[in-house]
Amino acid sequence: MLSASCASTAPGPPEDAIVVGGILPFSGNESAIGRNLEQAMLLAVEDLNAAGGLDGRQFDILTRDSHSDPERGFDALLELLYVDQVDYLVGPEENDLGRDIAPDVKARDALHMLPGYAAPSIARSEAKGGWLRLAPSSFAVGCALAKYALGEGIKTVNTLAGRDDYNTNVGSQFTSNFAALGGRILPSVTFTSGEQTYTNKIKSAFASNAGRTLLAAYPATASTIVTEWTLSGRPGTWLLGPALRTDVFLANIPTGSLDGYIGVSPSLSLRSECHVMDDAEGSVDCTTGNAAAFAERFSRRWNGEAPFPAAHFYYDGIVLIAMGLAYAQATTGAIPESGRALQGIIRQLNRPENEAASWRDLRAAMTGVRAGIPLRYVGAAAEYEFDGYGENKHHVMQRWTVEGDAFVDLAPVSVTCEVAN
Repeated sequence: MLSASCASTAPGPPEDAIVVGGILPFSGNESAIGRNLEQAMLLAVEDLNAAGGLDGRQFDILTRDSHSDPERGFDALLELLYVDQVDYLVGPEENDLGRDIAPDVKARDALHMLPGYAAPSIARSEAKGGWLRLAPSSFAVGCALAKYALGEGIKTVNTLAGRDDYNTNVGSQFTSNFAALGGRILPSVTFTSGEQTYTNKIKSAFASNAGRTLLAAYPATASTIVTEWTLSGRPGTWLLGPALRTDVFLANIPTGSLDGYIGVSPSLSLRSECHVMDDAEGSVDCTTGNAAAFAERFSRRWNGEAPFPAAHFYYDGIVLIAMGLAYAQATTGAIPESGRALQGIIRQLNRPENEAASWRDLRAAMTGVRAGIPLRYVGAAAEYEFDGYGENKHHVMQRWTVEGDAFVDLAPVSVTCEVAN
């Protein structure tokens, strides 16, 4: 499997392999996550090939480095699409890159799998190119945060949010849902990453004395903000955005500074592992057996390393592509030449009325779709069900808090807010 890594000296994939291109941050500010996500993709390839591949043809991945940088990452994406000529693309983690490459995905009519939390929203109408977004949308995150705040009796909120698409949208959806549920929004503050200091932004955000202030930011900038906030006397009370659930963030803030503060991230519990405790409050009780089983499988393969939460989605992204290709070949006699067509097949497979097939037995799953049986995928991160545009539907989000240098899971919350017309 080392042949599939990002090393420049590695040989190419087998001649007849089905190659999936991956763009990951192996260097730069987000480099801590890149290798872990690649390991999840490699594990999926190993499992799929052990299950027989695509009628004997192996799957492989070809990864390139986004460098955690929009310009250099864009060049790497163009190389994957036009030089390596991959038809199936997974990643990137960076919102800006995912948005900027969309015209080229459309031009090549490729399939673009978006497992990352900060992936851009799916376009509502496209004739070419196929996009699938696996992690919860910013609307789902904002809904869960708003329901938690109202449930705690909070009357007013605002945000301190980065001026990037993802964090801006998370902040906007949080305040919109909070207002729709009966709360009051106070003036919010935005910032640009890379500023020398955020002291004035912090002061402005807490000047209105909101009951909670959502910090919607990426870890590198957020760690600076939290450090400066701690030094200024810790005014106000935070809510924490989903991008902050990473050990890199905790390692770069004063220990204990955020103890007891609440955040929300995608839940890794399957829908079938959850049941609603209280409809009014949106409280949910979930077990975590499926996620724990994947973590054990990942750790056993990679010498005791644990998967990051996002790694579960990256594993699933590879499997969804493989199952879609196998089903298409079984039912039409050929794999789709169009990313748009493959996206439609994957959506068709994952209708809720179809029989389930688990990541824990990919041999049975691949045997089934190779026989033309429509099977919906129960993955390492979720039971997948896509809307008509390719957004995965999420019904539960995970709440968590900080204790010292660790994250601690709390009771999940359901996502039941209504999208405005």
